[in-house]
Amino acid sequence: MRIVDAHHHLWDLAVRDQPWTAELPALRRSFHLADLEPLAAAAGVSATVLVQTIHAVDETPEMLELAETSDLIAGVVGWTDVAAPTFGERLSELLSGVGGRRLVGIRHQVQELPDGAWLTEPDTLRGLRQLAPTGLAFDLIVRADQLPACVAAARAVPDLRFVLDHLGKPPIAAGDREPWATDVRALAELPNVSCKLSGMVTEADPEHWTVADLRPYADVVLEAFGPERVMFGSDWPVSTLGASYPQVVETATLLTAELSEAEREAVFGGTATAIYGLA
Repeated sequence: MRIVDAHHHLWDLAVRDQPWTAELPALRRSFHLADLEPLAAAAGVSATVLVQTIHAVDETPEMLELAETSDLIAGVVGWTDVAAPTFGERLSELLSGVGGRRLVGIRHQVQELPDGAWLTEPDTLRGLRQLAPTGLAFDLIVRADQLPACVAAARAVPDLRFVLDHLGKPPIAAGDREPWATDVRALAELPNVSCKLSGMVTEADPEHWTVADLRPYADVVLEAFGPERVMFGSDWPVSTLGASYPQVVETATLLTAELSEAEREAVFGGTATAIYGLA
């Protein structure tokens, strides 16, 4: 079975600061591709999707250049301001630049905003409509309370593929499922939305989580979206706050153990390959 890790990060603090790690000492260091490669190989991961971390103009070109030289990174979800008047021009520059063929999606840190209103503002919707015909996806990195805005945006741009990161960040540590589950099911009703089975160990209690704690949330997503619209992602190295790379892969394997072989193949590779257009 081909395993695709559809969500991980890399950063070099000598090149660019990651201010969001200031309160997370374990992540306050550089994480390079050379750190990930042996972990991926040991877990049987043959391809990955590298995802942006901050709103920095230079970050995405750097990631694309890295992907162009890598046998592991099959795609990049980058950033450029979707709501900017120059979005179309900037997107064209990324696609025509070094490694542009590896660009598979765009993401905006909506989780850092007070609410989800940005997703449905006219300037944002204009940019999302420009993104749709390119074949690229738009990753939704949001909090659970922002899910209704995701539904509105995905309805407004039905020709664009949306990908929900980290199950929409359900409150796993608190053990609550509502209104998250209802909102996720509403989002899953839209055929242009997929979901990443990722980020769960850091939404749970990072020191005491169990597979049983995560299972109700994974089950909601697998039932609502169906395996053909769910893709595995490690969220490495953020995931190291709660688990090692092998543990994350093993946990996803356990959470999908009741699926058929074809369904597991979708979750662990087929969905990401199709949605992101990976080689």
